[in-house]
Amino acid sequence: QVQVEESGGGLVQAGGSLRLSCAGSGRTSSSYTMGWFRQAPGKEREFVATINWSGGSTYYADSVKGRFTISRDNAKNTVYLQMNSLKPEDTAVYYCAASRFEITTAQAMGVRGFGSWGQGTQVTVSS
Repeated sequence: QVQVEESGGGLVQAGGSLRLSCAGSGRTSSSYTMGWFRQAPGKEREFVATINWSGGSTYYADSVKGRFTISRDNAKNTVYLQMNSLKPEDTAVYYCAASRFEITTAQAMGVRGFGSWGQGTQVTVSS
């Protein structure tokens, strides 16, 4: 089973940018659908973005569409989340996760469709 580890979180002012990275381990990690989720205090974990194994297909939550970009470099076993025009409501712990399902199924299943989770990285956006 693939293991993942996030990095790149931090404190940024509203309107700023951050890039999160998710490093995957395991020989088959490049074949997984990968996703980013986030969880704010007192709220449920929510879907942010997902990308298929080749990087040719992506889905985004409406709340981040046009501001966030998910990408992957399979040679480095790494998935990225570029976050621009950050807002205070983007403040959350961001999690990377891997899914064995095809991207459409994984995205429809949400949290339940992903079986390998990282520890999360904190993103704080100040107003």
